[in-house]
This record gives sequence, C-alpha cells and structure tokens, in this order.
Amino acid sequence: MKTILAVETSCDETAVATVNSDKQILAHEILSQTEHNKCGGVVPEIASRAHMEHLSSLIKSAMEKSNLNFCDLDAIAATSGPGLIGGLIVGTMMAKAIAHVVQKPFIAVNHLEAHTLVIRLLYEVKFPFLVLLISGGHCQFLIAQDVGKYVKLGETLDDSLGEAFDKVAKMLSLNYPGGPLIEKLAKKGDGIRFKLPRAMVKRSGCNFSFSGIKTAVKNLVQELRMSEQDVCDICASFQECISDILLDRAKNAITMAESLNVEINDFVITGGVAANNFLREKLRKHINLNIFFPPNNLCTDNAVMVGWTGVERLQRNYIDPLNFAPRPRWGLESY
Repeated sequence: MKTILAVETSCDETAVATVNSDKQILAHEILSQTEHNKCGGVVPEIASRAHMEHLSSLIKSAMEKSNLNFCDLDAIAATSGPGLIGGLIVGTMMAKAIAHVVQKPFIAVNHLEAHTLVIRLLYEVKFPFLVLLISGGHCQFLIAQDVGKYVKLGETLDDSLGEAFDKVAKMLSLNYPGGPLIEKLAKKGDGIRFKLPRAMVKRSGCNFSFSGIKTAVKNLVQELRMSEQDVCDICASFQECISDILLDRAKNAITMAESLNVEINDFVITGGVAANNFLREKLRKHINLNIFFPPNNLCTDNAVMVGWTGVERLQRNYIDPLNFAPRPRWGLESY
C-alpha cells in the first residue's frame, strides 16, 4: 500500500490531503480564501500570501488526523501547474522541502490530470474514457488513454466556462463565485424568456466560445430595469444556453472519439462547473454513455484529487526531480 501527502495551492483554495492506494482518504484539510469575494475575483498576490500563511498548519493537521509520521509516507505530491504562479511556487516548494528532508519521492501533479483522474478513486472507470473538464480556468474535451497520456479533442477559444459564470454573475451584481448563485436563482426563473446565442452549436468539432453569451447578457442588463425576476430569468436562460452548448459539443466529441477508433464507454465530467446539478441532469438525460461526476466537494479544487493522482503516478514510477519548475501553463497533451 502506498500513502501520499498532497498539497493543492493552484488558485484560491489551500488544501492538504493524505490518500492511499487502497482508495482511502485518510485526511482532507481545505481552506477557502474568502478574501477575494469583495474583489469580485481572485487576486493572485492575496492568494499566494494566504497559502504561505496557512499551508504549514494544514499539513500539520492532516498528518495528525491521519495518525502518520512523515517517514510513513511513500511520496509527497503537489499541484505544480497550471495555475497562478505564486500559489504554485508556495505549494511546490513546501512539498519539495518535505520530500528532501524525509528522503521521499516528489511528484509534480498537473492540476488538469488531477481533475481527470479523481473519478478513478471513486468508481471503476477504466482507460480509455472521454473527459469534459469544465472549471474556472479550463474548458476542454480529452480522451484519457492512460495516466500521462491524453488526446485533446477540443477546447474553449476564449473564456473558460467557469469564467463565463463568474462574469455573468458580476454583471447581475451577484457575489463571487458566481456559479452557485446563478444555479440557485435559475430555479426561480424562466429559462426560455431570453434567447441567448448558442455559439459553435451545429458546427463540426467540439471547440467552445463563450464571449458572445457574455455580450448578450451585458446588453440585456443595459436594456432592462433589472427586477429580481429579470435576474432569475437571465440566470435560467443562461443555464439553458450553456446546457445546449455542452450537449451539442459532447455529441461531437463522442463522434470524434469514434473516428479515432477509440472505443468509449465511460464519460467523465469534472471540474468546478460539473457541480451544477442542472447541467448534470441535462447531460445524463441525453448522452448514451456511462456518465460519471465526482461529488461536489471533489469537483472544485481539492487536495484529494492531487493525492490520488500522486498514487497513480507513483504506481507507474512517474516521479520528478527536486529542480522541477512550476508551470503556470501546462497542457495535458504536452506530457
């Protein structure tokens, strides 16, 4: 059995977990940085300083709850990209320091791979499988062929889906993060009142574009008096629009996988936006594959996914040197 200490500091969550190869989560400590709420988005300098302030105590707490000593570990893993470079440096350097002192392997984890592989901690999902990664920083379709082996089928040409949610929420004077608030208000809205643009729908391929939706919402906000019902209707119409786009693009991604002679049975939808229940139900209803979502607490950034990816990579002897440099940009297809 292999046991991993994992650190996640790529954005505004400071998280630490211990995970083992028996698929046990021994401890999971996470601190969400509320300092960014009043700013309407993540401020990189504030985020990195908060990581520096809290990371050591979270590691201590996780180790105590796991009833482990550092010498009991088999490796130390950290998110080393992509993400905000200040936070990546904080987490990666801490993990390297521990690895050096206790003479254990260091594993540099790609944040996107962590989102992709966490589903295998929870369910028997076998390679190859189709992935839709929808988060605050990324939006892409991948074929996961194996650990460290990915084929990108399509991606956003402008904003990530999570960014689109946050920017629409800001236009509606909703707090950050916007996704949960839009989903809540949409339940009281009319999803067919406003016809928002379904960019790229009915085109070949599975790329995305969300900039036109933001412009359309901005125009509505300027035209309307913005009553409470108007806000709810815009939220519902926005979700309807996004669900139509995801469904169209997903069907094309399945066709593209088939054209590559890849037999796909499982479809994993992951990342922070995958916690949206409206989008989940729409895709479940219309996609004829085994669809898997992580639980909500493992959709958003967390250290459990980093720990499990560390387990998967250690089992294949994929370890990294202590001079590994964090990468603010790091595509999975470039492994």
